[in-house]
Amino acid sequence: MCKVKVITGTSAAAEAAKLADVDVIAAYPITPQTTCVEKLAEFVANGELDAEFIKVESEHSAMSACIGASATGARTFTATASQGLALMHEMLFIAAGMRLPIVMMNANRALSAPINIWNDQQDSISQRDTGWIQFYVEDNQETLDTILQAYRIGEHEDVLLPVMVNLDGFILTHTVEPVTIPSEENAKAFVGVYEPKHAYLDPDRPITQGCVGVPECYMETRYAVEKAMENAKKVIKEIHDEFAEKFKRSYGNGLIEEYNMENADTVIVAMGSVCGTIKEVIDRLKEKGKEVGLLRVRCYRPFPAEDIAKALKDAENIAVLDKNISLGINKGALYLDLASTVRDKKVVNYIVGLGGRDIRIEDIEKIISHVEVAKDGETAWIGLKE
Repeated sequence: MCKVKVITGTSAAAEAAKLADVDVIAAYPITPQTTCVEKLAEFVANGELDAEFIKVESEHSAMSACIGASATGARTFTATASQGLALMHEMLFIAAGMRLPIVMMNANRALSAPINIWNDQQDSISQRDTGWIQFYVEDNQETLDTILQAYRIGEHEDVLLPVMVNLDGFILTHTVEPVTIPSEENAKAFVGVYEPKHAYLDPDRPITQGCVGVPECYMETRYAVEKAMENAKKVIKEIHDEFAEKFKRSYGNGLIEEYNMENADTVIVAMGSVCGTIKEVIDRLKEKGKEVGLLRVRCYRPFPAEDIAKALKDAENIAVLDKNISLGINKGALYLDLASTVRDKKVVNYIVGLGGRDIRIEDIEKIISHVEVAKDGETAWIGLKE
């Protein structure tokens, strides 16, 4: 039987890792992620989870330990945030290049300087080209559900890539919500036992891992990761649908979620917890007879270009909200990817919530009014002090 707990986002992530029956956890504390690995350490210490908990000296070491463990065929988990994720940068490429299905929870937090512990999504967006699948969740329930799905996705023989599940720091990590937790029996039946598709570090079937990639072979390895990313789109949909059938909870088609899109000429595109605020505004406007839609991008890498283009085919005004900024071009990453996909529409970029700046209902209403009169390709910083 499932049970309902009122817990934080980090606790939901820890519960998911426990349900996935991970073998190895390697982690280093960093705000606002720390409470996740503290909870996992508690599970291990009191015997609720039979796993090796490796205390390391840095986030770089945490990912290195996960890579070593995953290379032996162990199911691994780690968590980090902000500067910690940045410190892992070198090892993130290695995890993906070695095709290791590590799952990591990242508590989205602004990057320094100046030092800032509050939320935006610059940390994970800065890692978008490392070869990691990236999910952005809206609430704590989705955090748990997505981590369970992440193991199935990453370990799928057509994918074999690491997966990063991103949740907004403090907004989700430290806010309590009711979360339905599946029974261990049902969760384990869904996730399954990890059976490595390669004989990782098996002395009876020796292979070389992490060797030199000379020019004659390196390009092919990068192409293989790209093909795996493309394969992941189908796999994500299939596993999401299987999860929805089993647990009666769904998130669009697994890649994107559409909200009130049927009759909407104006559509907001966004990722993460801000989508809850946007839905509230949409509902209020609907009561007044104004139709506005939301397209929530749940999976950012691989980028679901085909699904996004189909969802936006009837939209006239598209407002893309970015909690990040690509400095030097004055655009956010989500906008840049979407604009390259949707070429015959008016698309306007809104930079919001950097460093934890509040995104208020009034801000969303202002964006909706602005996009209807703005020019294609404009960028507006919302909430910027003059």
